[in-house]
Amino acid sequence: MYPDLKEKVAVITGSGKRTGIGYAIAKKLAGCGTHIVIADLGSEQGETQNVRTGTVSEMTEIAEEFKKEFGVKAIAVSVDVTNNDMIEAMMVTCRETFGKVDILVNNAGASFGVPNAVHTYDEAAWLKTIDVNLHSVFRMSRAVLPLLPQPGGVIVNISSRAAKVPPLFNGAYAVAKAGVLMLTKVMAMELGANGIRVNAACPGQIRTDLEKWRFGLEAQFFNSTIKEREAEMCKTIPLNRIGDPDEVGSLVAFLASEASSYMTGQTVNVTGGQLMEL
Repeated sequence: MYPDLKEKVAVITGSGKRTGIGYAIAKKLAGCGTHIVIADLGSEQGETQNVRTGTVSEMTEIAEEFKKEFGVKAIAVSVDVTNNDMIEAMMVTCRETFGKVDILVNNAGASFGVPNAVHTYDEAAWLKTIDVNLHSVFRMSRAVLPLLPQPGGVIVNISSRAAKVPPLFNGAYAVAKAGVLMLTKVMAMELGANGIRVNAACPGQIRTDLEKWRFGLEAQFFNSTIKEREAEMCKTIPLNRIGDPDEVGSLVAFLASEASSYMTGQTVNVTGGQLMEL
């Protein structure tokens, strides 16, 4: 699709499970001939508080799948994006394996302590949500900079519609994702002179484990079913459907490619028209 992405190297955090946006992004880039670093928590159980994360075995299987299907190089690296030592160790692995990183996709995210209003939110859960969703973008971007080509490096941050339209009882996640948008603009301003582009994607309702969990919570609250809650959500979306992770992957591939060479500091919605802005 984007021939200039062939032989590039991309690190995608939170990409170690097949049901997530990160996997869809990694697969889309691999399909363009990009070498892939599958980066995820890599726990044995693959569980966070609410949503499954990539296990070591699944991450390894995905890397092997990409090598066979697309003929690219692919490795799986376990990393906790809140841990600087693990991030630095991953960068050493990238340097030793590929010698560079052309594209960083900051996709890892999670929400803890929900549902809760701000005044009842557990402080530890609030801080952990901010750390995983916002501070990790700072940590990962800072660590990858020595490996990014200048000019030519690309960072794509995965934010959320929640960064622009506040959701109920999920304040820490919304605040963190809003911070990601400003961090995207700050980095775009600071790194532009080096020829490094930084943009963000803002997905809306996308068919993932997290979305299914969210509809499950709503079903309990409204004494309804998941199918009924999804139908109600679709009424708020002009395209009248939940998005597919592959559609976010397509946007990220565009933002990573030379097709978007004059774009930086942008926050691009992929919401089926649910969010429309000037």
